[in-house]
Amino acid sequence: MRWWRLAILSGGLSLLAGCGGVTIAPKSELPRALVDKIPAKVGLLLGSEQRSYKHIETRGGVDWSVDLGEGHQALSRQVFTGLFADVVELSELDIASSSQSLQGIFEPKIELFSFATARETGGEYVAVTIRYVITVLTPEGEVHDRLTLTGYGSNPTSGLSSSDPVAGAARAAMRDAAAKILTQLPSLAVAKELATGVRLASSQSVAAGRDGAIEAVPIRESRRLNPLWRPGSGS
Repeated sequence: MRWWRLAILSGGLSLLAGCGGVTIAPKSELPRALVDKIPAKVGLLLGSEQRSYKHIETRGGVDWSVDLGEGHQALSRQVFTGLFADVVELSELDIASSSQSLQGIFEPKIELFSFATARETGGEYVAVTIRYVITVLTPEGEVHDRLTLTGYGSNPTSGLSSSDPVAGAARAAMRDAAAKILTQLPSLAVAKELATGVRLASSQSVAAGRDGAIEAVPIRESRRLNPLWRPGSGS
C-alpha cells in the first residue's frame, strides 16, 4: 500500500507541474497573548523587502512560490503589540528619527524558508522551517542587538493536494516562532532595559558578531504532527 500512496503523491505533483506550479500565501492568526506587556514605546520596522518577501524555487519539476510578506507583517504586528505597551509601525528607518519618544526599534526579517514535501518525507507529512532575524536598533537606527530564532511546523498530507499541507505547515512554523518570541523575549536583557524607560544605545559586541538568540526545542506537538517523529519511535 505504501508504494501505491507514493505513486498517487508523485502523480499529484506531476499534475501540479502541468498546471503551472504551486502558489501559496500562508497567514497565521494568533490568540490574544496572555503576557504582561513591557512598559515601553518601541518602533516596529517592516520594510518594503519584507512586505513583499517571496520564496521561489523549483522542486522535483514543480515551481513553488510561497508569498510570506503579508503573513509576516500580520504576525509581527500581533507579536509586538502583544509584547509592548506602545508600538509605532514604521515603513522606513528614517521615519523613526522624527519620533524622539521611541526607546528602540525592532526589525524582524525572514532569513530562511525551507520545506519538505510529502514525497520527500515518505508521503506522511510535510515540514516547514522558517528562520528569523530580529535586529534591535536604537532610536537613531544603530544596531543594539540581534536576535535569531527558528520556527518549525508540520502537517499531515491530504490526498493529491500539496499546497494545502505546505501552507498548514508554514502557519504552524509561524506560530512556533511567535510563541518563542512571546515567551522568551521578556526575559532577555534588552526587554528588561526597555522596561526601565531608557533609550537603547548602540552595542559594539553585536558589531563584533556576538548575536543573541531566542532559541529552544520546537514547541511540543502531537506525535502525528511532529516532523521528528516516526512510527515506532515511542516519542
